[in-house]
Amino acid sequence: MGEYNNEGIVVAGGNEEGNRLNQLNHPTFIFVDEEQSVYVSDQDNHRVMKWRKDAKEGKVVAGGNGKGGNLNQLSSPAGIIVDDLGQIYVADWGNHRVMRWCEREEEDEVVVGGNGEGNESNQFDQPRGLSFDDEGNLYVVDSRNDRVQKFEIIL
Repeated sequence: MGEYNNEGIVVAGGNEEGNRLNQLNHPTFIFVDEEQSVYVSDQDNHRVMKWRKDAKEGKVVAGGNGKGGNLNQLSSPAGIIVDDLGQIYVADWGNHRVMRWCEREEEDEVVVGGNGEGNESNQFDQPRGLSFDDEGNLYVVDSRNDRVQKFEIIL
């Protein structure tokens, strides 16, 4: 692997803390897709933003309806990942669940968790990181339970 240029280029936010479409408030995780769109978990705005390459502002693709536990809300979103179908998976840290959001939908769905805070196999205590393996299984970092859980895809 080569060296990197020492000067970064702002690709999302950079317009002070705030909740406008060109601002972020405590961004925590990112995912970059094949088209170089950058997805950002905007923790204190309780939303996930998508910034297309060279865009001046982002688009809310998950949450953005205030902090809460409804299907159209997030609570301090953390890890994000996008699958091959463009579905956005969000570690909904404050609601102890993982949500799946299709960009054109107004509500998302609970994929795993959502059964309250806890340490049972169907519960989380502050999920943070997300990843898929080559078979499509979902891995979740369950931070306060000091574990990583694997959820097998059901075909």
